[in-house]
Amino acid sequence: MLETKEFTGYNICDKREFELIINDLVNNETVQKMKNYKQHYDTSCFDHCKMVAYYSYLLCKKYNLDYKSATRAAMLHDLFLYNWRTRENGRKGLHAFTHPKTALENASKLFDLNDKECDIILKHMWPLTIKLPKYKESYIITFVDKYCALQESLKAYKSKKKLQIAYRYAYVFLSMLVILR
Repeated sequence: MLETKEFTGYNICDKREFELIINDLVNNETVQKMKNYKQHYDTSCFDHCKMVAYYSYLLCKKYNLDYKSATRAAMLHDLFLYNWRTRENGRKGLHAFTHPKTALENASKLFDLNDKECDIILKHMWPLTIKLPKYKESYIITFVDKYCALQESLKAYKSKKKLQIAYRYAYVFLSMLVILR
């Protein structure tokens, strides 16, 4: 579930509509497994996809694009179900280049996807996928995906920095206790 602060400034109807659009996806047993895989640092694949879906929903709706297809495809764009940091799953090629095809294959087995949803999932890593996205919605998900990945990475970096500072202060405090004894 998205935190309520993410919806600040937006109509509550938008939140309800967003949730309705992806309800069957997020309640699917296989899609739920995305929670078991880390995408960027502490963010699960599921949470990453949901955030990409949410921002894509808002942008596509604002610009009168096919926000339903965009939202649904964004929720499925990383349905690859493996730890991409290892080669244990037997995949060939680098994850960044291969996972869109895997995600599309997995999503197609579970849901009836339209052409736009297929294009979005398959080309969300453009320009690495080389072929240009066909739809405006595909470009939006591509850029929103990069934005969310950057946000998740910065959040993890800031968290790590705060922890390092806390350790430094704890070390200084403990050192002072030892000296003052």
